[in-house]
Amino acid sequence: MDTQNPIAVQRLDYQPSSWLIDHVRLDFDLHPSATLVSSELTLRRNPDAPNAPDAADASSAELTLQGVDCELRSVQLDGRKLDESEYRLDERELTIEQVPSSCVVSIVTCIDPDANTALEGLYRSSGNFCTQCEAEGFRKITYYLDRPDVLSVFDVSITADEASYPVLLSNGNRVSHERLDNGRHRVRWHDPHPKPSYLFALVAGDLACIEDHFTTASGRRVLLQIHVERHNLARCDFAMESLKAAMRWDEEVYGLEYDLDCFMIVAVDDFNMGAMENKGLNIFNSRYILADPQSATDSDYMGVEAVVAHEYFHNWTGNRITCRDWFQLSLKEGLTVFRDQCFSSDQRSATVKRIEDVRLLRARQFAEDSGPMAHPIRPDSYIEINNFYTLTVYEKGAEVIRMMHTLLGADRWRQAMDVYVERHDGSATTCDAFVDAVQSVTDIDLTQFRRWYSTAGTPEITVREDYDASTRRYHLTLSQHCPDTPGQQDKAPLHVPIVMGLLDGEGRALPLTPGQQAEQLPDSGSATGQHSVLLHLREASQTFTFEDLAEPPHVSLLRGFSAPVKLHHESSNETLAFLMSHDSDSFNRWDAGQRLATRLILATMNEDPEAEASLDFLGQAWERIITDETQDPAVKAEALSLPSMDTLEGELQRVDHQLLFRAHSKVAAVLSERHADALESLLTEKQSGDLPLLDALAMGGRKLSNTALSLLSYLPDERWVALAEARYEHAGNMTDRMAAMAALCHSNSDARQRVLDDFLARAAGHRLVVDKWFAAQAMARRSTIVDDVIQLTRHSDFDTSNPNRLRSLVAGFAMNNPPGFHAADGRGYRFLSDQVIALDKRNPQLAAGLVSPLGRWKRLTTDAQQLMRHELQRIMDSGPLSADVYELVSKSLR
Repeated sequence: MDTQNPIAVQRLDYQPSSWLIDHVRLDFDLHPSATLVSSELTLRRNPDAPNAPDAADASSAELTLQGVDCELRSVQLDGRKLDESEYRLDERELTIEQVPSSCVVSIVTCIDPDANTALEGLYRSSGNFCTQCEAEGFRKITYYLDRPDVLSVFDVSITADEASYPVLLSNGNRVSHERLDNGRHRVRWHDPHPKPSYLFALVAGDLACIEDHFTTASGRRVLLQIHVERHNLARCDFAMESLKAAMRWDEEVYGLEYDLDCFMIVAVDDFNMGAMENKGLNIFNSRYILADPQSATDSDYMGVEAVVAHEYFHNWTGNRITCRDWFQLSLKEGLTVFRDQCFSSDQRSATVKRIEDVRLLRARQFAEDSGPMAHPIRPDSYIEINNFYTLTVYEKGAEVIRMMHTLLGADRWRQAMDVYVERHDGSATTCDAFVDAVQSVTDIDLTQFRRWYSTAGTPEITVREDYDASTRRYHLTLSQHCPDTPGQQDKAPLHVPIVMGLLDGEGRALPLTPGQQAEQLPDSGSATGQHSVLLHLREASQTFTFEDLAEPPHVSLLRGFSAPVKLHHESSNETLAFLMSHDSDSFNRWDAGQRLATRLILATMNEDPEAEASLDFLGQAWERIITDETQDPAVKAEALSLPSMDTLEGELQRVDHQLLFRAHSKVAAVLSERHADALESLLTEKQSGDLPLLDALAMGGRKLSNTALSLLSYLPDERWVALAEARYEHAGNMTDRMAAMAALCHSNSDARQRVLDDFLARAAGHRLVVDKWFAAQAMARRSTIVDDVIQLTRHSDFDTSNPNRLRSLVAGFAMNNPPGFHAADGRGYRFLSDQVIALDKRNPQLAAGLVSPLGRWKRLTTDAQQLMRHELQRIMDSGPLSADVYELVSKSLR
């Protein structure tokens, strides 16, 4: 394929595979540079494919299999070796010209795992073999129908040197183990559940494991194993407990039991993704498995818990029921993200979890929706499918699922999931089929709601209020508009569920009688549902009328963030401060504070005289928050956190990052100065006592005190550096130690280097902890940050072959340090483009993941636009690009 002019795949061109593979036998003879892969494919013509032959028609036809970077050794058809004249071979496909409608094709390939720097297919990490086959990695192992709608039963045999690779793993249940001559051994695995090739997995290495068991609701005893390098064995206990909690939750909430004799997890250091849900054998980036008090922050622990749950939940929503084609990716990912969000909410603070999820959505996914790569959660085309593992597909996809849950309520949602599983277990299906299952249990017409699957961009809701004292009626007018995005203009209205409530002047919830345009929430007993109604916004503009109100109410809109939209509501400072104190919806209390802080920062940036009034209201609100002894400290920490630069950018048509950064820093400094004594008290007072490390109160206390430190870091060094260094020296956990070091990275004090040197010395031998050392420096607010980051790329511990290390420094700088990345001279852009160009030759998927910060040049000021566009063009002109990078750069330049 010409990677400079690749052909886009179109969703509407989908056709079922002409062939099916009922059974696969794979035999791996492992060698680091010359692994032999023997496959035996039992094939038959697909009777549901276009132009399928009649049952009586046994005529032969072509069979085309995908394969990349494989050395073809031999091809057999029904036991007969084929001559080269009987098949065609190019860089991407093997075509056998005359194949009977039912047959067995046997293929031998040779591959070089050591040379596989792209980390797709079969490769080696720290001397161990492992695979990553989603989305199209299996074709780098052998020639195959590498598409998600071809489901097969796999039998796998793995042969290797026993001393070097004592552990040999694949999907399913282990059938046998035998010792061979010359110190080699062989293990056979059988997976009884048909699966697509992207869910195939293999691991071989010198690994240790911890074991446990889980007894399912029906009484089956399942062996649980987590395999890691031996020196990491003591850091797996939390992941094991998270796995058992996820298994229990899936049974209790969805009635879904695990279905194999064993469930295995393997953690590897070199992995492009976070984790992979291969049936029965999940392969994880080690950062989402390894955790202990000496190496993991509270955030790391919660990340392990969430990702372990996510991959386990895929057993049903992704594996047992998979995607018909890659355009349906959100079918499994959006649904499973929603499920892991609900799990985490049940395990921890639901309010904090919802805030974290919405913050990510607003800061990153909304930006994606407004950029050159904007796409629906079910895209219409792609050049490289790896580029569509996006926040839109995952996070916005989860919000679309959440909206359906809101529309149905918990009971009917469970009914819908039962219908979905019953209809589609063991098959590859579509997003439309999922909505069909939901539609089958509700009277709500979801026809218009389906537009969420095909509409790109973030809808914007404009609010207008009117109260008529003479009739005691309150009129709420909501208007929706979705901005143009590449390839989509003049979009039809969506069905937007708006959860709302009304408060009187004392903060009491008002009874609502909204008439026929709204309804009581199905889950009216929940925290969000109390005194709330559900508005169905279906038109471009709708007015909702509420009767018999003695005074103008305070409206609380989009409770629980009931839809992934931007809300334009010109509330007064007084109203926002009132909602911060009185709204019965905890998410909206936090959101009112974010809206007030956003107003203050933007007014400061524009030198608006109204900034002082906003500052007074926010300052008073902060004082109430800080002194409130009854509130969850984790929620207080969120309430005292200012909107991120990414979130603020979404409020602007043109972004001057330096101007915005100065305004953000000024507001943070003024607020910190006003509350300095109280913030210092939060920093120094004993928070957790003798509570266990992961007790919710202890974690909340650390979150609050470290938020206080972060705010104090906006003041001159002499006001806080000594406190931060003392906190670092006395930290009894990684959360506090990391927070203190991160704060000190902003300073110009001698303490900064002392702490950095000490942290790196402590981190010796812990790769994930060294990643933290790089990440903290990448995000520093320093005038020398570009030089600092360039210098760090020359550090002896910096390794561009390791995705985690590269992301910690390069992506950490480009994505999490806007003032540094958008340096006025363009050196931040040049640094990133250099990294993309170099990396594309080794790991295109990872290189593509670094392009997105360069893609939003149209929203910058004129000078910055020219500098950023120049770097995009430089990447384009740098030589043949991978399809991964070419797609993103070419679309960004349009």
